[in-house]
Amino acid sequence: MTLALITGFATGFSLILAIGAQNAFVLRQGLQRAHVFAVSAFCALSDAILITAGVLGFGIAVEAAPWLPQVMGVFGICFLLYYAVERLNAAWEGNYEMEIAGQTRPLGATLATAAAFTWLNPHVYLDTVVFLGGISLSFENQQFAFWIGACTASFVFFFSLGYGARYLAPVMKTPANWRVLDVVIALVMLLIALKVAFWLI
Repeated sequence: MTLALITGFATGFSLILAIGAQNAFVLRQGLQRAHVFAVSAFCALSDAILITAGVLGFGIAVEAAPWLPQVMGVFGICFLLYYAVERLNAAWEGNYEMEIAGQTRPLGATLATAAAFTWLNPHVYLDTVVFLGGISLSFENQQFAFWIGACTASFVFFFSLGYGARYLAPVMKTPANWRVLDVVIALVMLLIALKVAFWLI
């Protein structure tokens, strides 16, 4: 059981460690100290739901509807491009008074954006549902321990990222640094959109 738990945690953590669209959004929210708990909890719970689906065999359903990842991928690309343009526009205008002052967007709008980053990314389904679900099969009698480990990794990662970002907050007291962050985030979004597009082809 210990091996299954550790494997689940290590595998789950490694899959979400790379900076992606969802992680970049959580990082930005953490830097702004805006709805950090709600966003971190939403992303971690979403991962847990997808991991649960994978462990319970939802990968079979995905195989039965092979068009689903493609449809989600198209919507995901559109959203990533939209968000990249939004961040580039913000960097161009340079109006970061709200970020520096700590003013935030409404919680509903923030969670809607987090939901789009989470549920419109086809790679999320591949990583959590298909990949983790497949690995869990090797722990035939210990899948629950594997599931606990993988879900715990998501909670540890997202809350660490969201609340750890505040230690960089002193650096983000100038519009110039926010501009750099938004340009970097926009480039990340564009690269992920390109990656998804190649995956769909």
